[in-house]
Amino acid sequence: MHVLFIHQNFPAQFGHIAAYLVQQKRFRCTFLSEQPPQAFGGIECVQYKLQGGATPATHFCSRTFENAIWHSHAAFQALQARPDIKPDLVVAHSGFLSTVFLRELYDCPIVNYFEYYYRTHGSDMDFRPEFPNPAMNALRAHARNAVALLDLENCDIGYSPTRWQRSLFPRLFQDKIRAIFDGIDTNIWRPLPTGPRRLGDRVFPEGTRIVTYVSRGMESIRGFDIFMKVAKRICQRRSDVVFLVVGDDRVCYGGDLDFTGGKSFKQWVLDRDDYDLSRFIFTGPIPIGTLVQVFALSDLHIYLTVPFVLSWSMLNALACGATVLASNTPPVREVIEPGKTGLLEDFFDVDRLSDQALRVLDAPGDFNPLGQAGVELIRNRYSLDVCLPRMLALYEDAVHARH
Repeated sequence: MHVLFIHQNFPAQFGHIAAYLVQQKRFRCTFLSEQPPQAFGGIECVQYKLQGGATPATHFCSRTFENAIWHSHAAFQALQARPDIKPDLVVAHSGFLSTVFLRELYDCPIVNYFEYYYRTHGSDMDFRPEFPNPAMNALRAHARNAVALLDLENCDIGYSPTRWQRSLFPRLFQDKIRAIFDGIDTNIWRPLPTGPRRLGDRVFPEGTRIVTYVSRGMESIRGFDIFMKVAKRICQRRSDVVFLVVGDDRVCYGGDLDFTGGKSFKQWVLDRDDYDLSRFIFTGPIPIGTLVQVFALSDLHIYLTVPFVLSWSMLNALACGATVLASNTPPVREVIEPGKTGLLEDFFDVDRLSDQALRVLDAPGDFNPLGQAGVELIRNRYSLDVCLPRMLALYEDAVHARH
């Protein structure tokens, strides 16, 4: 069987399932992306090249759709130039490009990954009133859903990583979408043996409390500003706490830069209060193995998010046995049961977040059962061992439905 995966990046959400299919099922897997062509672990990687995209003259509300069409056409052209690629199944991410053109190339089932459907109310767009969205952004949200709607109509089966993300899509299509998480590799993301508390060349003295925060970018959608307020409260109460902050100094989502006067959101936050930065280690992006070590060091991991796509980092932290204090928002509530697998507090309640954090830091060992339960939660519900068979069954159902 030949499976064609499509995503603008490699390996993205599909690398682990492609490797599994090649190594365990002896499938042929081809991966189409914008990355240079290569062969990786038995997966042939084919490149498509954009020839254009939205311009300042393109209507603001239709730029996402315009860009998607250019991706779609580039993908179509790259595959049209490779007549030897004759997939039995196409699997693609609907958020970056539409697979509708591929119906003109292949008479095979299409499975689309549906990550997010934009809503203007009760969502990431209006959750933080202190960072209001321009009115035009609300109009654009409706147009941004056009690609997803085309792919929903066109695909044979779809899936979303969580039930909450699935629930955002129109009810007309929800029966077509299954909730299947991408899968956590628990051979990598796992508790480490206890040993000297060090990260690289830095050794943490006995008795040091370590609080961790991990995000692709320092931004409001992941509550970086709230985290810093909580961290300041902790610093005022304890002199033995160090904060490990992992991620890029950039904004990945949302319009934070509309409020910062040309600064990064991180710098804007730091400039608005007095922080003892000697207590913070901003690591920037780090390799996976180092991030596992960060979670192993963590006495408390703080994860904050508005109602938006759930971060892999939270589940990775749970898989590594960290005690997680997270925002009580819908995507988080789907995973964490308060008091059993983690701790939840209101996203905006700095006082309660700080008090709960301090309770953990007073006696980290008392909260170890939460971390142990988090490890079991990931292994039983979100590990690759659980998710890959579900994904494979989805693929098989898509193929069999065509026969």
